[in-house]
Amino acid sequence: MTFRVLQWSTGNVGRASLRAILAHPEIELAGVFAHAPEKDGTDVGSLLGRDEIGVVVTNDLDAALSLDVDCVLHMPLPSQRYGDDPGRDLDDLCRILRAGRNVITTVGYVYPRAYGDDVVARLEEACAVGGASVHGTGMNPGWLGELLPLVMTGLSERIDRISVLESTEFSFYPSRDVIFEMMGLGSTPERFETSSERYVGWLSGLFRESLLMMADGLALNLEEETRSVELVLADESFEIAAGRIEVGTIAAQRFRWTGNVGGEERIVLEAVYRAGAEVAPEWTAPGCKVQIEGRPRMAMDLGEGWISNGLAATAMHAVHAVPHVCRAEPGIRTFLDLPLIVGRHAFKGARPVAAPG
Repeated sequence: MTFRVLQWSTGNVGRASLRAILAHPEIELAGVFAHAPEKDGTDVGSLLGRDEIGVVVTNDLDAALSLDVDCVLHMPLPSQRYGDDPGRDLDDLCRILRAGRNVITTVGYVYPRAYGDDVVARLEEACAVGGASVHGTGMNPGWLGELLPLVMTGLSERIDRISVLESTEFSFYPSRDVIFEMMGLGSTPERFETSSERYVGWLSGLFRESLLMMADGLALNLEEETRSVELVLADESFEIAAGRIEVGTIAAQRFRWTGNVGGEERIVLEAVYRAGAEVAPEWTAPGCKVQIEGRPRMAMDLGEGWISNGLAATAMHAVHAVPHVCRAEPGIRTFLDLPLIVGRHAFKGARPVAAPG
């Protein structure tokens, strides 16, 4: 069976998704929607630097949603962080679902319960009207922060504590909008205090999704949740790809979220973001780690450079989920509901056979 998809957005993640769709024997690209007016009418092949393929980008959302497709791959920049309308993504997801299209999104909603009963009710109602399913995915959150530790717990006799750490340095990242405007690196502490509410709220929402999904997946009733933010200031000015970090401005951030039971931390999620590798050496080195304390004790240290392209990885986890989501019953479908999502057909020369289930 071939699944027809609509690609929503053509940024870094969207283009990685388009390349994967065009190479996938069970998925057909039916259309592409993008907001940027300069992309309207552009052939997808030209967008990817290859021969034209006869599918063009449209800015007309009504026309895009009128296409006969099985699934929409929704990959814009998240509205909870970008733009003037934080609720736009949720409105768009509900619109897609009501139109009878399954949707896989990379803007969050990996575990919608983290946003409250009203959000869950809106999504479930839209799914019921359209007879469709919605699934949120990503790399972290969306894989590292919940799926990987959950898989590891299959080896556990007793679990005392789960901790997941992502530590990244951004000296190589060229986007001033992301590094300085979104993350607040290079800001004074005073400016960060007054302007970071939306950023910290958005980030905390994403990691709360991971926290609650792990807790629910392991039947753990959390009694308390905590959040903390630590900042380190630059003791001298230095240049990074996105611009200049001035002395006395924020050069590193450490976020920590915990789920507690009986006054003890049971699930700990930590994210460390540095403007440069030499900043805050007392904090953990760049890399990703998953540790499970209990019997047996497990530790997975992925190390710095464990993945060469996180944006492509985000896109691929969504593309590989298409058959599962299209076959699922209508409703919110998380990793706790779907079969294991694997890189089917990712091997060069893999045989084009139908997926099981």
